[in-house]
Amino acid sequence: MGDLNAKVGIDNIGYEDIMGRHGLRERNRNGERSANLYAFNKSVIGGKIFPHKSIHKATWISTDHTENQIDHIRINKKYRKTMEDVRTRRGAAIALDQILDKANLKLKLKKNWTNSTTKVQYNLPSRY
Repeated sequence: MGDLNAKVGIDNIGYEDIMGRHGLRERNRNGERSANLYAFNKSVIGGKIFPHKSIHKATWISTDHTENQIDHIRINKKYRKTMEDVRTRRGAAIALDQILDKANLKLKLKKNWTNSTTKVQYNLPSRY
């Protein structure tokens, strides 16, 4: 979703439909705002659904080694079942303190079958 610096936290009371209970730390003001935005847009926070060790949840590490989950992958509730896993990849360092989020999705596509119908021809009398 972007770098919102939103700590959504572990507590999901009132937001059970958009997030799970597998977060890090506490919720801050930006986390409250983003949770309201996700609820309004009928979205789900992907990083809080799946249980992982905290080392695989943290997306930001400070210089004193404080770990926080401030970057989130957002997906529409309609496609929630396609998400298989969300975790961080520590080896793919974007900046010195940011860690990459990775989501595994499995999307089933349907074939669109078109029914070929024959054209209907009308024998209309000519005016002349």
